[in-house]
Amino acid sequence: MTEGLVTKLLELSSFSSHPRSVRMGETELCFPQLLNTSCWKPKHPLSKAVLIYSLLSFISLLTASLNLLVIISISHFKQLHTPTNLLLLSLAVSDFFVGLLMPFLIVQTNGCWFLGDLMCVLYSGLNYLITSTSVGTMVLISVDRFLAICDPLHYSTKVTVTRVSVCISLCWFCSFLYNSLILKDNFKKPGRYNSCYGECVVVVSYKVGVVDLFLTFVGPFAVIIVTYMRVFVVAVSQARAMRSQIKTFQCSGTVHVKNSELKAAKTLGVVVLTFLSCCSPFFISSLLDQSSSAGFTSIPVESWFFYLNSCLNPMIYAFCYPWFLKSVKLIVTCKILNPGSCDISIL
Repeated sequence: MTEGLVTKLLELSSFSSHPRSVRMGETELCFPQLLNTSCWKPKHPLSKAVLIYSLLSFISLLTASLNLLVIISISHFKQLHTPTNLLLLSLAVSDFFVGLLMPFLIVQTNGCWFLGDLMCVLYSGLNYLITSTSVGTMVLISVDRFLAICDPLHYSTKVTVTRVSVCISLCWFCSFLYNSLILKDNFKKPGRYNSCYGECVVVVSYKVGVVDLFLTFVGPFAVIIVTYMRVFVVAVSQARAMRSQIKTFQCSGTVHVKNSELKAAKTLGVVVLTFLSCCSPFFISSLLDQSSSAGFTSIPVESWFFYLNSCLNPMIYAFCYPWFLKSVKLIVTCKILNPGSCDISIL
């Protein structure tokens, strides 16, 4: 890497293929008509290439389909229009776009970028936008659970659908503005950092990379971890208090409300923990300036964890939220097309 420049920390789309990296007998030109400027790509056995493309296509279809079901469910049924579910909707939208972007990995696994320099920057920018909004949404989810568990008496007045909608809109807008600014040089002259034709590289300055490290990793992840540690401590104490109330006062109504909030906290805790586990390798490898790569593709191993997280979230909802399975059944059977279906009791 050129001194004074670093790649964006979540460089999901940047890759290169050079003739010096592999033996000549195991490579071929990306663009045979450009002998002097074309990048080289490694040759993969046909069976391995088919396996990779089939796997990526399946994961892409599964990720997009499952998250689309979440989007339709929360958007259609009025009973699901709650502040917490709106946050899940925002997360599902970003995960849905991840599923749509996965086919580009097929281009990437080939070792060459055939879609042009402008598409390279747009693809990279969309990847960064999705990552930033996912991190921001996870912070909002943590704050939502913190208020619901630690300040339940004022939760309904502090956290409303309108306020959450504004926060989500600001999260997407700020992510778009932020990533547009740090990639402005790449947008001004797409492909300026490519060393050969058929390469896709997006580069930002070292100082911007350091700032990005704190804004997209250190700061948000610290907030998420500290907030959920507090939620866990309070949730344990409230669970003990509820057991005491059951034995002493039999306050079934109060217990029901608290139990629902605690269950939501546990479910979203699983979502947050999965997100941290899948996305941490990106930032840690960038922080340590290490690059782990799979032996059968040019895509870093950390990228697979990121895409896997987008597929896992809807599966978590399926196991933890009964309303999701009910809504999926109504969607698949096309009952949501019936008049008044949005008013069906789904909870």
